[in-house]
Order: sequence, then C-alpha cells, then structure tokens
Amino acid sequence: MTDKPAYPVQLVQPDGRRVLDREHAALVADIGPARLRALYEDLVVSRRIDTEATALQRQGQLGLWPPLLGQEAAQVGSARALHPDDYVFCSYREAAVAYCRGVDPGDLTRLWRGAAHHCWDPAEINMTNPNIVVGSQGLHATGYAYAAHLDGAEIAAIAYFGDGASSQGDIAEAMGFAASWGAPVVFFCQNNHWAISAPVRVQSATPIVRRAFGYGIPGVQVDGNDVLAVLAVTRRAIARARGGGGPSFIEALTYRMGPHTTADDPTRYRFDAETEQWKRRDPIDRLRRLLEREGSWDGEFEARVAARADEVAHRLRTATIDMPDPDPAGLFDHVYATPHRLLTERRRAHAEYLAGDPGAGSAVPEGVRP
Repeated sequence: MTDKPAYPVQLVQPDGRRVLDREHAALVADIGPARLRALYEDLVVSRRIDTEATALQRQGQLGLWPPLLGQEAAQVGSARALHPDDYVFCSYREAAVAYCRGVDPGDLTRLWRGAAHHCWDPAEINMTNPNIVVGSQGLHATGYAYAAHLDGAEIAAIAYFGDGASSQGDIAEAMGFAASWGAPVVFFCQNNHWAISAPVRVQSATPIVRRAFGYGIPGVQVDGNDVLAVLAVTRRAIARARGGGGPSFIEALTYRMGPHTTADDPTRYRFDAETEQWKRRDPIDRLRRLLEREGSWDGEFEARVAARADEVAHRLRTATIDMPDPDPAGLFDHVYATPHRLLTERRRAHAEYLAGDPGAGSAVPEGVRP
C-alpha cells in the first residue's frame, strides 16, 4: 500500500509476459502452475455463469441481470485472497465472487428471477446478497468490521463497489468512520469506467484511489484485468486488516464489456473503438497466454475447463427454469423480528383476498392492493 499515486500494479502483461515487480510478485510466490490453472478455471467458469444468466434474461427467464463480462479477474483475484471467516459485502455485480465463495450456481439467479428476496444464505458463506442500494454496503462492511474488532475477532471485511458508487455519501461516511476508528475493512472499487451512461471522468477529476489518501487510508491502484496482481494487492490489504492495521483502499482498473444491466444499451453512449481497445486486455486471454508461455497449457486441460464451465452453466440454467414460484404469503416473512399486530392483520387480509375469486366480483380487502 502507498499514500502517494503510482502506476497501477501489474504482474502479467496483456501478451502473457510477466512484469518484474519483486515487491508484489513476492505476495503471490506460492501461486505455481497448478494454482494458476485453478485461477484460469475460475475465470472461465465465472464468464460462463455470466453469459448463461444473460441469455436466460434475454429468453424471459430472468427479470434482470447485471453482467460482469470483462471484470472476472478483479472479482476472482480478490475473492481468492480472502479467508473463510472474512466477510464480503457486495454490490449487485459480484456473481464471480459468490461463485468463489462457494455459492451453488443454482442459487445465483433466485433474486433476479423474482422467486425469492435473496439468492443464498449469507451465514453459510460469509457474504451478503446482491445489494441494490448503491454504496450502502460500504457502511455495512465498516460497521461489521468495527464490531468484529471490538469483539476481538481477527477478521477482515471487504466492500465491493463501482466507480459510480464512489460518488455516494455512504462511501464517504464509511471511509471517514473506518479511518477514524481503525476498522479492519478493505474498500474494493471496481472502476469499470462507466456508471450506467456516465464515464468515470464525471465521477472523479482525479484517480479514485486518491480519495482514500484524504481520509488517511492507504490505497493502491491495480490492473483489474490481471488476476495475479489483484490477488497480490488484496492479500496485502486483507493481511493489514486482520493484523490490526486498519482500513485499505484498492482501485481495480477494469472495464464493463457489456451493458450496466440487461435493461441498458451501451451502444447509445460509448464508442466501439473503446470496447475493442479493452478486448485486447481481456483477463482470460491474458492468463491463457501466461500459461502457454510457461508450458502449463495443453488440450486436455482446456477440455477439462470447458467441461466444468458447461456443467456449471447447465446447473444454473436447469435450476433457474425449474425454480418453483414462491408462496405469496412469504411476502410477510422476515419483515419484523417479532410478531407485529399490523403485519398479522395484513397477512390475514391478503390470505382472504387470495382465497376469493376476483372474477366473480370478490372485493379486495381494505388496505390490500391486488
């Protein structure tokens, strides 16, 4: 970590050549050929999850999907730096992080299909569900981390957010509190260059990582399409947090290759030339070229990874299409921690409405909207 601007940390160039950076290379010295292959599989499977979910939305099986195409290295590299007891506070785009944390592919679309209020049980993997309220996860992560610190737990929390969310007051408040009270939290900004249709230059006139320095938080800018570099800087930040060193800030420079969500059309606000430029920095191609250069690539491995991606995609597709509709009464579950008279009355009135026959002229109970 540093308190002054520097070039983005990079360990692997787009053509697969390693970069001579002894300081950061030492942080991933244990990543040999087998673990490089495992990271490559994570990247490929994550992309396949994303393309399959996008296809499901286009086919009417999901109401919405936030693609992560192009951001796989930022998510996989950071997720693989975490310990099982660290806690992840995500935005709505971190499907690859969820996969690396152990979420069943069949659970990734539950919320987006409208079949549940959640995708997975946060307690099982120490990761919150997709968060639609932009930037609020920064406060959640900081509060959790500070409370854990007071309890004596040597863990870290990590908050994922985008360049657009960096303009939210919640992120500013979270960073101020974390800096003042030494909360063991890592602020991980995936700068994918576009906040829906607003380019990053509108969000910040200076590199986003510089904002951390104003709070007294050490920060680093990293090539977000280099999975090894992301793994290295995140490991350092997590170790700092777990060791009592306080918060850190990581700005991962990456690019959203697809739309903001499947409701967006990026061709209306950006040029193809920009997208083509970033295609040449593709995180999967980069790691494959490294494996080829170092003699760790062969057809058998390629086929095995493709088969794994097909398996995961099949699980995701089948689970999504076969997902049962929720019980309408579930609308009233988990609203309050203890029984509430008003909610009990609303539940009863809703049940009466569902039991009636609106086509025969049954009246909607007072206070209940169909």
